[in-house]
Amino acid sequence: MSNRETLFGRLATLGIKTTTLEHDPVFTVEESTVIHQKLAGGHTKNLFLKDAKGKLFLVVAQSHTKINLKTLHKSIGCARLSFGKPDLLMDVLGVEPGSVSAFCIICDDQKKIEQVIIDDTLMSFDQLNCHPLTNAATTTIERDDLLRFVRDCGHEPRIMSIDDQDTQIAE
Repeated sequence: MSNRETLFGRLATLGIKTTTLEHDPVFTVEESTVIHQKLAGGHTKNLFLKDAKGKLFLVVAQSHTKINLKTLHKSIGCARLSFGKPDLLMDVLGVEPGSVSAFCIICDDQKKIEQVIIDDTLMSFDQLNCHPLTNAATTTIERDDLLRFVRDCGHEPRIMSIDDQDTQIAE
């Protein structure tokens, strides 16, 4: 189980520079509007999903991306998807609902996450904003550094279009 200090230490070890804004806890994209106005770059919404066969997925999307859970499984190539339960989320990624982000992959030391899927819309931003294992702060990181971090945690990010379920994988 990791904490913010472990996360920031890992980022520093990788030579990745970030900035963090502390704020009141936010649980929805709508609640994050004030933060979006303060921080440039792409803002994320994140889904911890489980398919009908028990495979786990972390989806990192641009905050306003429309995600259709009824069809996403077709794009990913898995069984039907649903949200992972809070106790499973805590067990696998070490956070509570509302605090999920790409940074949580640092907690997946048992490699239970099948795939980290990143919305291709986010790749148009040089900087991305993610919760650092808590929804009471937002950390800004360069796009390529976030990808490097995910890879360093043992996952190859799958970048694809997920907005309203386009079924083509982004090249």
